[in-house]
Amino acid sequence: MVVHHRRAGGQSQHSVLLDLDAKADKIQTALVYAKRNLHKSLGIGELAKAASLSPRHFTRVFRSETGTSPAKAIEALRLEAAKLMLDQSRLTIETIAIQTGFGNHERMRRAFVRVYGEPPRALRNDAGPLASF
Repeated sequence: MVVHHRRAGGQSQHSVLLDLDAKADKIQTALVYAKRNLHKSLGIGELAKAASLSPRHFTRVFRSETGTSPAKAIEALRLEAAKLMLDQSRLTIETIAIQTGFGNHERMRRAFVRVYGEPPRALRNDAGPLASF
């Protein structure tokens, strides 16, 4: 049995890639590509190229496979990566925002508040001594 995207130890087992659950190999390829390249802008053209599909066809297939738009899926992957980095690193919030493709801490803060109901700093403070400064 092969199980993808599972985390070890006391980490949360929630995974955006598991939630998206695309059955088409081309969509899975695009999602894996996106997860590995979160620091890039990741437009539809780039994701479609990774999936070897036209942008229009990619968007249709992606939505039918995952139930969400590519933009929402990328944001979810970015949020998941940023939250993990907040929990497990001492990197600044600005550095995490850049490394996860948000561009700046304000865009990341707005996404965190919309999805989690609190800003990244609050989540970092809840993470404990490793992440606090």
